[in-house]
Amino acid sequence: MATKRDYYEVLGVQKNASQDEIKKAYRKMAKECHPDLHPDDKTAEARFKELNEANEVLSDPDKRARYDRFGHEDPMQGAGGGYGGFGGGFDFGGFGGMGGMGDIFDQLFGGGYGGAQRRNAPMQGNDLRYDLRISFEEAAFGCEKSFEFTRDEHCETCHGTGAKPGTQPQTCPTCKGSGQVRVGGGFMVTVRTCSTCGGSGKIIQEKCSSCGGSGKQRKRRTATVKVPAGIDNGQTIVMNGQGEPGRNGGPAGDLYIQISVRPHKLFKREGTNLYLDLPISFTQAALGADIDVPTLDGKKTSFHIPEGTQTGTEFRLKGQGVQQLRSTYRGDMILRVNVEIPRRLSDKQKELLKEFDMASTGKEYEGRRNFLDKLKDLFN
Repeated sequence: MATKRDYYEVLGVQKNASQDEIKKAYRKMAKECHPDLHPDDKTAEARFKELNEANEVLSDPDKRARYDRFGHEDPMQGAGGGYGGFGGGFDFGGFGGMGGMGDIFDQLFGGGYGGAQRRNAPMQGNDLRYDLRISFEEAAFGCEKSFEFTRDEHCETCHGTGAKPGTQPQTCPTCKGSGQVRVGGGFMVTVRTCSTCGGSGKIIQEKCSSCGGSGKQRKRRTATVKVPAGIDNGQTIVMNGQGEPGRNGGPAGDLYIQISVRPHKLFKREGTNLYLDLPISFTQAALGADIDVPTLDGKKTSFHIPEGTQTGTEFRLKGQGVQQLRSTYRGDMILRVNVEIPRRLSDKQKELLKEFDMASTGKEYEGRRNFLDKLKDLFN
């Protein structure tokens, strides 16, 4: 069995870290390796699961105290030792907590997983996604792009309260501001969302005319993002705090920029290397030649094709590829030679080729000679 890493090490925090520091570290790391951003990436999935398990323990004062005392061998965690709860601590609701599973436990056991306290606590706003399409060169060398997107924002008239200016939302008389009501008695008590206030704990007597009481308005905004050199198709840039505003005083969400790179007419990219299919003539391949080769910089560089070059031969130009993301290293450009056989020959060209063939001794064709030798061995 693999040894579990220390939970503080997993989250990258000190053992005396505050709950706020633990929360911030978890959110930052969990977003970077979230499975939605890394589909079919088993490493990212395992990392995300490890982060959730560490956060489940360290964000709970009681579990954290036991972990500080016993480590992964807490006797209260059963014969198997360790922590994890449901499936190793996976966060069923994404970043926001237990999600639907938590709601079920809230209803059955009176809010044991947060209940009304979680509903009325500060919550981060929704994250947004924007698909940004850039050119091959912009991805290779970096660029700065401006774009427009829409998001919900706090109403400018009521400042997000949903109430008419000059008035304030009132505490719900049914749930006393908790957002929940208890139903039943004795052993079986269930907790349900308050139907009067819809779980908000507040009642708006006079709604804001601008937002209709929602406290939100749809706005179109312009943002500018710096695209780093070396970014590749499908990668994501995160703009912190550019998502939708939080609730109950919580921080704004983030804006995820999904990068889409247009194909190049000549080059193909694999990591930091560029590949260029280079057609050359039969004569250039046979006799050798100096040719001009295009580069991604928009300049040409001279390259010598050696005598006797065959189709499929690859040549490497060091440092002519793509810059590695967040590094000064630059990959190579690989030239893949394709010897083109001429078509629609004139009568004179055909005669010259026949003369060439008649003058051949067979030693010029090493591959053909080896093939004929093997053929003889096979049938003799």
